Amino acid sequence: MSVYTFLEIDVSLQVEELRGYLKEVGAEISLERSPKGLEDDLHKIIGVCDSCFSTEATEQEIEALLNSIVSVLIVVPVGEKTESLILAFCEKLAKAPSNRLGHVCLRVLNLLFHALSETLGVRYHVYYTMIQVSGQIAQVQSVFHSVDKMRQTLNKAQPPPSTEQMQQLLRLLHQTLLSNKHSDEASKVMIELLGTYTTENASQAREDAHRCIIASLGDPHTYIMDHLLTLKPVKFLEGELIHDLLTIFVAEKLPGYLHFYNNHKEFISSIGLDHEANVRKMRLLTFMQMAESNSEMSFDIIQQELKLSYEEVEGFIIEALKTKLVTARMDQSAEKVYISSVVHRTFGKAQWQALRDTLDNWKTSLALVKESMQAIVNAPLVPAIQ
Repeated sequence: MSVYTFLEIDVSLQVEELRGYLKEVGAEISLERSPKGLEDDLHKIIGVCDSCFSTEATEQEIEALLNSIVSVLIVVPVGEKTESLILAFCEKLAKAPSNRLGHVCLRVLNLLFHALSETLGVRYHVYYTMIQVSGQIAQVQSVFHSVDKMRQTLNKAQPPPSTEQMQQLLRLLHQTLLSNKHSDEASKVMIELLGTYTTENASQAREDAHRCIIASLGDPHTYIMDHLLTLKPVKFLEGELIHDLLTIFVAEKLPGYLHFYNNHKEFISSIGLDHEANVRKMRLLTFMQMAESNSEMSFDIIQQELKLSYEEVEGFIIEALKTKLVTARMDQSAEKVYISSVVHRTFGKAQWQALRDTLDNWKTSLALVKESMQAIVNAPLVPAIQ
C-alpha cells in the first residue's frame, strides 16, 4: 500500500512543514526543529496534531496532515521510542470528535496499519484503535471480518500478541459488535474470549462469563446455548442463579422458567432481561423439545404445554416456523402440526448415538443397493427372441 506524504519533500523539510501548518491552526508548537532529533520532533508534533480537529480545515486537509505524520513515523528506526510514538498517535486518533472526522481517522489508521511491517507487535495497538474508532462510527465490519482472520493477521508479529492482549481485544470487539447491533458476531467473539481461559484462571473471567450468558439469553436470535455450559468460566459459575437460569434455557421447558421467575423476579430484572421476551423464547425452546419426540402434535397439547390461549396457537406456530428451527406442516382443519425436522436444543451422547444409528442404517441400505446392482450386472444375458 502506498503511503502518501503531506508534501513530497525529504523528512527534515516535511517535519518543518508539519510544524508550520500546526502553528497556523493554533497549536502550541515551536517552528524550530528539536535539537534532540527526529523522534523528539515527532513527539511534539503528535502531541498537538489533534489541534486540526477544532479548526475549519477540510477533511482532505486534515487527512493530508495525518497521513504526512504516518509517512514520517514509518521511516523512524524501529525501537521502543517508535512504539511509544505510534501509541500516542493512536490515542489522538481514537478521540476524533465527530463522525465525519472518525471516518478520516479510520482511513489514516488503516494506512498506518498496512504501512508497518507485519512482524511488528505495535500493529496490535493500531488494530485495537481501529476497532475503537470503527465502533464509534458504526463501521466495525469494515475492520473486523472474523476471529480467524484477525488472529492470522496479528499472529504474524514477533512475538505475537499475548493471551492477555487478545483477551482485551476480544472484550473490546464484543462490546463494539453489540453496540453496533451485530449480536451473532458478538456472541462468537465472546465464546472465543471465554475459550482463552483455563481451569486455573477461569475465576478471572467471571464478569465476561456473566456478560456472555446474559447476552445470549437476551438475544432474540440465539436459541442453542448448550455449548456455553462447556466453557470453563461458565462452569465456574455453577451453583449461582445465572448458571441455573442458563441451564433452564438449555434443557428445561416453560414451566421450569416460570417457576424460576416466580422465585427470582428481582434477579431477572437486575440483569436487564425482559420477562416477556424470556417467555417467548422458552415457548419456542419447549416447542422444539416437544417436536424432537413427536412427529405430530395437536393444537390442544401445544396450547396446554406453552400456556397459550386457543387464539394464540396458530400465530405461535407460524412464528416458530419462521425461525427455521422446526420444519413442519400445519393443518388448521385437523388442528394438528406434522413435524418434518427439528434442530436439537442440546447435542449430547444420545444425539450422537442417534446420528450413528442413522448412518449405520444408511450404510446397510447402501450395501443392499450395491449388492442388488452387482447381481443385475452379473446376471447372465437372456438371448433375444428371434
